[in-house]
Amino acid sequence: MKITREDLDSAVKEGVLGSDQAAALWSRLGRPNLERQSLDFAHVAYYFGALVVMSAMGWFMTLGWERFGGSGIFVISSVYALLFLAAGWTLWSRDKLRVPGGLLFTLAVWMTPLAIYGVERMLGMWPESDPGTFRDYHIWVNASWLIMEAGTIITGLIALYFVRFPFLTFPIAFSLWYMSMDLTPMFFGRKEFSWNERLWVSLCFGAVILLVSYLIDRRTKEDFAFWGYLFGLIAFWGGLSLMESGSELRKFFYCLINLVLMFAAVFLERRAFLVFGAMGVFGYLGHLSYSIFKDSMLFPLALTFIGLLVIFLGVTYQRKRVAIESFVLSLAPNAIRRLRPIER
Repeated sequence: MKITREDLDSAVKEGVLGSDQAAALWSRLGRPNLERQSLDFAHVAYYFGALVVMSAMGWFMTLGWERFGGSGIFVISSVYALLFLAAGWTLWSRDKLRVPGGLLFTLAVWMTPLAIYGVERMLGMWPESDPGTFRDYHIWVNASWLIMEAGTIITGLIALYFVRFPFLTFPIAFSLWYMSMDLTPMFFGRKEFSWNERLWVSLCFGAVILLVSYLIDRRTKEDFAFWGYLFGLIAFWGGLSLMESGSELRKFFYCLINLVLMFAAVFLERRAFLVFGAMGVFGYLGHLSYSIFKDSMLFPLALTFIGLLVIFLGVTYQRKRVAIESFVLSLAPNAIRRLRPIER
């Protein structure tokens, strides 16, 4: 929760705090917290290191691992997973270091598809045909990856049941995304799909993940919705932005959707929506600049004026945020206001 001076002033007007109490509290909140600053840097290191390991055991996996054969891959990945589990449990329970411990649990879950791949390679048993090397898991859509994806989802849910760590939702959401693409050929009865059809699958999956994240937002002590929102936005916005749009009307609708994402950032109090929405709007403005108004002298001046106006509105909003939000919410029906996760 973030507290501004306007929040404290509003509390004074409502009689919740005295003016002296509000001033003292604001002074205390304004002091630098060295421990928090060091923890911020440490968290960056924790997550960056985890992403490096996940990349090494996923996207950047080399073909040299195939020399170990299925049994060797299974044994090595299982040993990695057990070591991650042991180290994670030590940090989580004994040293009370929840973030690095939770990340190590996540790395253990991340080893699941590699371990299952080793078993399938060893036994020569696949849901369909041999899909190729493990490196192809992150490149090609193939129904033979389904057991690896299902196993990762189940393992992640089991880990999440025992360890309440939000980042554990990442491998679950990641595997669900892959599964949505690998199940598509089975549902439609054909193996070949156009690029645009694959983008539609990504868009629909992202929309579902965003809906699920909204439903769980603010319902738990830990923020399990964050990674769902982020992953859902990547799938939804990525599929939407890469689609072919031959008409200017469709491009304009694309801009409107991104504006809706920016308003959703305020409604949900999630900055990720603002980032993706802003990138989409800038992309549309770039299209106008280089295609529609490429010879216009007034278009850059108009954009400059609009940009300065937006900054002015932002400053005004920041100064009078409580009053503006209260006024806007007072205009909305109670049914709409109750839809905000913060109202739960």
